[in-house]
Amino acid sequence: MDKGLHVAMLPWLAMGHIYPYFEVAKILAQKGQYVTFISTPKNIDRMPKTPKSLEPFIKLVGLPLPHIEQLPEGAESTMDIPTTKNCFLKKAYEGLQDDVSELLKTSKPDWVLYDFAASWVPPIAKSLNIPCAHYNITPAWNKVFFDPPKDKMKDYSIQTICGPPTWLPFRTTLHTKPYEFLRAWNNTRDEETGERANFDLNKAYSSCDMFILRTSRELEGEWLDYLAGNYKVPVVPVGLLPPSMQIRDDEEEDRNPDQEDLTELAHGIELSGLPFFWALKNLEEGKLELPEGFEERTKARGIVWKSWAPQLKILAHGAIGGCVSHCGSGSAIEKVHFGHVLVTLPYLLDQALFSRALEEKKVAVEVPRNEQDGSFTRESVAKTLRFAIVDEEGSSLRENAKELGKVFSSKELHNHYIQELIAALQKHRIHSTT
Repeated sequence: MDKGLHVAMLPWLAMGHIYPYFEVAKILAQKGQYVTFISTPKNIDRMPKTPKSLEPFIKLVGLPLPHIEQLPEGAESTMDIPTTKNCFLKKAYEGLQDDVSELLKTSKPDWVLYDFAASWVPPIAKSLNIPCAHYNITPAWNKVFFDPPKDKMKDYSIQTICGPPTWLPFRTTLHTKPYEFLRAWNNTRDEETGERANFDLNKAYSSCDMFILRTSRELEGEWLDYLAGNYKVPVVPVGLLPPSMQIRDDEEEDRNPDQEDLTELAHGIELSGLPFFWALKNLEEGKLELPEGFEERTKARGIVWKSWAPQLKILAHGAIGGCVSHCGSGSAIEKVHFGHVLVTLPYLLDQALFSRALEEKKVAVEVPRNEQDGSFTRESVAKTLRFAIVDEEGSSLRENAKELGKVFSSKELHNHYIQELIAALQKHRIHSTT
């Protein structure tokens, strides 16, 4: 009988990446596979404890992060710095190469699973005759937008970059908007030095022996087929890691909007007349404030909760008729898992794509925004909330969300994807001749 696989895992230095990597590590361990999980000491301390029953299968390795002058003392994660400093966190991450190489040389895993920011891993792995898989925590459509085939791009104007892609073998309405692209681009630049966090995504994607994605064929089968044809490697969905199997990767979801957006959102919720539960656990006192009198005026039908809330229990409650979401992958999956229609307010590029994919599936509706600057009004929030959650015209959205929720919440389907992942890793491993 074949003994369990040994898989090394190296996520990017962000808790929103470390958590989903650790979820796969635990699931593999539950199935009798062995995992060496590589990060930095501080990030490992932030992770949830490994369940006792899985401790023999999971080894946590904290490699000290090289010092970079521009990073604050003790910064080891994106949560420790503004996004404009990610270029320096990337430099520190790249400084782990020698330690990672030595660790792989001595531990001799069957596979290395690496993140988008670790395009330097494949050459190390290949030199040691270890196959490597790129495990990406976002859907396949992101890869199409962030690494479009150069021979298919007619130009690199912002309109062409934002899409929808016209060269795919299937039709799609997925797109980003110029203001979203420009906002993302501006957030990569450090104002003091002018440096940018430029990640070589093409190298990360095209250097792997296998693509593993947190997604499912039910969500995006056509996109997965395209990816396999474009990169000429096996593309293996790991499933959606539904809430019953995952720790929430809510780092992006908990980022508050700016004051103007928060004010309009609050007024929109008030104008809608709908009952609500609004979790604002990161509301910064003195920096961001709800409109004066908002809580008093809405207290008969709404709750503003400013500390930790048992989100899964709340989402499972029968009184919930719909959810507002920025549409980060983990949060969107979690809400649709419970069959809830979504009203979306994306801020980041991957959130925008997930929002429009769910709109395409007719289970979500995005709050209309100004095409120039991305602003929105309280009236558009109120109208969208009522349309999605109570109006008769939105009833088909609510029915569709319930049906898709059955797919997202299927443990049988999820377990099938995990078994398929292990089978693929077994099939494509390099067997030792010694």
